Amino acid sequence: MKEVGDMTQQKDNNSPDENKENKQRSPMTPIQILLLNFLIVITILWILFGSVIGLMNAPNNDMYPNIKSKDLILYYRLDNEYHAQDIVVLTKNNTTYIGRIVAAGGDTVDISDSESLIINGNTVSESGIYAPTPRFEGFVNYPVKLEKGEYFILADARNGAEDSRYYGTVSINEILGKGITIIRRNYL
Repeated sequence: MKEVGDMTQQKDNNSPDENKENKQRSPMTPIQILLLNFLIVITILWILFGSVIGLMNAPNNDMYPNIKSKDLILYYRLDNEYHAQDIVVLTKNNTTYIGRIVAAGGDTVDISDSESLIINGNTVSESGIYAPTPRFEGFVNYPVKLEKGEYFILADARNGAEDSRYYGTVSINEILGKGITIIRRNYL
């Protein structure tokens, strides 16, 4: 019986050494692990910003005071449903614009002689819009009846801004995404 107890005691004494020998070390150094983690994060960000999220500088003050020139706009690319008052990033005539949807497919848009926006026969009172909405003569014939998948987009700074009064209706294929947030870069 004493021999069994001695063997148990011997096993306990050798146990930590055996564990150290049995443990396998990572073939990578800590610097290599750090670089691999960095590469994984960069790849995830590249995929995220390449196909899900877009980032754009506001090119001008067309959306003033809500978005100022040089502000960064983060927008979601995968959305296919847009509604009135959504801020969208779009490409029209090889130029990228930012604007606010005021009407969608099935709506009729008109601008009165008193420079009021009229949608479906009703004058629209827009909060946050401080300027009248003049017509731009020679570009769009009013009233405009929107087909399914078409949008009428206006900039918030209505005087002189390039929007649907200038380039016409926007199809869903021309919309790059819906604005998520604005990162202020210019405080003036």
